[in-house]
Amino acid sequence: MWWGVASALLANTLYSLGFVLEKRALTALPEVTIRRPARLLRLVLGSPLWIGGSLALAAGFAAQLAVYRTLPIAAAQGIFVSGLVLLVLLSSRLLGEETTGRERYALGAILLALLMVVLSLREGSDTVSRAAPYPLILLVCVPSLAAGVWLYNAAERRARHRHRLPTTGVEYGVAVGLLYGVSSLAIKGVSSYLTTSGPVGALLDLLSSPYPYLLLFTGVFGLVMSQAALQRCRASLIVPVCTTVTCLYTAVLGTLSFGEALPDEPLRLALRVAGTVLAVAVLLSMPKHDTAPQSPARELTPP
Repeated sequence: MWWGVASALLANTLYSLGFVLEKRALTALPEVTIRRPARLLRLVLGSPLWIGGSLALAAGFAAQLAVYRTLPIAAAQGIFVSGLVLLVLLSSRLLGEETTGRERYALGAILLALLMVVLSLREGSDTVSRAAPYPLILLVCVPSLAAGVWLYNAAERRARHRHRLPTTGVEYGVAVGLLYGVSSLAIKGVSSYLTTSGPVGALLDLLSSPYPYLLLFTGVFGLVMSQAALQRCRASLIVPVCTTVTCLYTAVLGTLSFGEALPDEPLRLALRVAGTVLAVAVLLSMPKHDTAPQSPARELTPP
């Protein structure tokens, strides 16, 4: 159990560092877009700083595999969300980003929502599920992937309007969060095949499951979509939104898909439902646009 907690905290550190390094590298690159993925990959792969960030994210992925071997899904999400604090601190220190008062209150409410979801767990429960029915996984994941790609494309179309205010990235964060939520379920599925005996048989069983193919899809699309979004928006906002969606998605749908125990006490069930509703409500109420800076010419124009 404690190895799982330590691995989750390590994954938090690696993910936060990786996102901040990638964001810093992207600010020095020409504009990237999902409509030109080959150019995007060529630009980011030519940046040593971006490669360092991606290696940190890959190491976080490895740590996450260890987490899902030792902790229940919802408990793991509660630890993962603590990384938001480190992410905001690193963004402020290394990127010079500042959050508004309204956004800080919103992030606090999101943390409260996730805490409510975690508190809905049974105390002392250490049951970790190892498998889920493949049709159920596909039924949950395929519509989520389609919704994430559709939402991202819709945000892209609205952002291309010339007179539209700069977006904060909430829609991008939700879209990428859905993809990473599916990726998180796939990582959970892959972790069940990490056995010390029969590696060849385990590999063949893994390849016959949907998990490696879900990881491939989310890896390719998540990479392209997240880089374009990170370049346009503040990491201190888009990453917490993305993390929130991913954690809630994994905690709720992952618990259901992998058959881990749901709360049977009314209070814990109410916490689970109320936490989910609160997080969704906060995401919907967060500002969708940054304030457009007033031009000097307008400031000097007499009334």
